[in-house]
Amino acid sequence: MLAWRVTISSILIPLLIGVFYLDARAGQSAPWLLAFILLLAGRSVWELTELLRGRFPRLHFPLMAVCAGAIILSGWLPHWGGVGAATLNLTPLVLCVALVLMALSAFEAARFQTPGGTTELLAVELLIVLYVGVLLALTTQLRWIAGSSAGYLLIGSLVLCTKGADVGAYFAGKRFGRHQLAPILSPKKTWEGVFGALLGGALCGWLWLHFLPPVFISGAGPCPGGLALLYGAVLSLFGMLGDLCESLLKRDVDRKDSAALFPGFGGLLDILDSVLFAGPAALLMWQLLPLATWLH
Repeated sequence: MLAWRVTISSILIPLLIGVFYLDARAGQSAPWLLAFILLLAGRSVWELTELLRGRFPRLHFPLMAVCAGAIILSGWLPHWGGVGAATLNLTPLVLCVALVLMALSAFEAARFQTPGGTTELLAVELLIVLYVGVLLALTTQLRWIAGSSAGYLLIGSLVLCTKGADVGAYFAGKRFGRHQLAPILSPKKTWEGVFGALLGGALCGWLWLHFLPPVFISGAGPCPGGLALLYGAVLSLFGMLGDLCESLLKRDVDRKDSAALFPGFGGLLDILDSVLFAGPAALLMWQLLPLATWLH
């Protein structure tokens, strides 16, 4: 199984690097990244729909996919036309969320027949759309928040810290794990694994933000060391929270994986869960902390 995971990773990672390379050359509007994120959103909405369809058979995948895509597109609006490179403007996104709420409510009102179950169905539809659409829309703001030339430095830091935390948690839990973190929800996770994740994420954050800024930005210096360690540790915590919250959805419907994307990987959401929760935390830290030394 480990060999299969390595094989799949050796295919996926070069593909991602290729997409990011093309996107970086396409300008601030980031069309390649947009297409990639919309594909991720469509697949993620489908996985959540199928995961919960046994309990809510009337879930409407096409409408939810369109709504999630609209929220993601709304996050792109401030960056089309070369405006607002290093600013965070969430007004279109908030307005779109309101329109999505109205659209889903109107849809359920239009097909209402008998009392019972509609409120719960509407709540689940909103959960799916917000889980995918809003979390992805906020995460992708990393493409611009520290300047358009730094976009993939930030996105890379997010991926490296969350996956470094996964590796740290795995090895620390396997070697030292004795005390379960959430016995019912995720019995293999341990408190020792949590400390391993914090260490792995913090180390990855420091390494990436110390050595890589000059690679992406001409003349840029390293991010402050203490803040880089804090950044990696915080992303580790939110990544673990994302993993646990996705486990909650799966355990509640008695499923092991969200879907079968690749053998050994489970579903796409089983790969993205930590990134989706850590992304908004990363965005907040780049907004509040003096990490982007090249902007000062």
